Amino acid sequence: MPITDLKTHFADGGTAVNGWCAIPSSITAEIVGRAGFDMVTVDLQHGLIDYQMAVTMCQVLQGLPAPVLARVPWNEPGIIMKCLDAGFSGLICPMINTADDARRLVEAARYAPLGGRSFGPTRANMVHGAAYARNANGKVAVFAMIETREALSNLDAILSVEGIDGVYVGPSDLGLSLGHEPTLEPTAAEVIEAITQIAARTRAASRIAGVHTGSPSMVRSMLDQGFHFASLLTDVRLFTNALSRSLADVRETKARTVSSY
Repeated sequence: MPITDLKTHFADGGTAVNGWCAIPSSITAEIVGRAGFDMVTVDLQHGLIDYQMAVTMCQVLQGLPAPVLARVPWNEPGIIMKCLDAGFSGLICPMINTADDARRLVEAARYAPLGGRSFGPTRANMVHGAAYARNANGKVAVFAMIETREALSNLDAILSVEGIDGVYVGPSDLGLSLGHEPTLEPTAAEVIEAITQIAARTRAASRIAGVHTGSPSMVRSMLDQGFHFASLLTDVRLFTNALSRSLADVRETKARTVSSY
């Protein structure tokens, strides 16, 4: 069944596989949306997507049965409010390292009295209904990215900030911060242990845990370890991997054919 409310879905014990859009295209967004992911994120940070394209992609994706989130470029009130006003169902915010960072995120993403989000939900009203302002604080999902040694040490304090629904692990930056090679499929014991602890501590705090991954097997592993949702690569990586494999198959077939003469 399609997810209509992320928070309710996870509270009821559900899990999800997240699609990740980094290519600035409504066509590729539609392909991702129609592929069957449980939820989809549009990446304004490391993707090549600007705000106007993000709105267009949101419009396309919201015609399909999956909640649509935005990863904002930074913990900056202007872009956070604009993405929510555009109708995204939730946010992932990078580099939340302290409880103060988390409080600033809440201040931008939540309406008063919880936060200080300015009222003007231009498209959100159309998508989510006239009662949006009354319901937004309870419906919009806000995730703080945990991707540094500092964030790891402050995890419990970040999770305790009212208005933060959960955290999202960036394995590459986390590994880099811990002194290891940045990768979406970490093998360093320190990084693996940190990711495992994030899932356990987040669940213990009754918050939602999400993580980026580098393979289908890692998605399965992360969900088995207690993460509520996991992202399968990005559209760029999936496209690149598929091209590389297909071209390698062609080259190999051609080489075998030539050698048989």
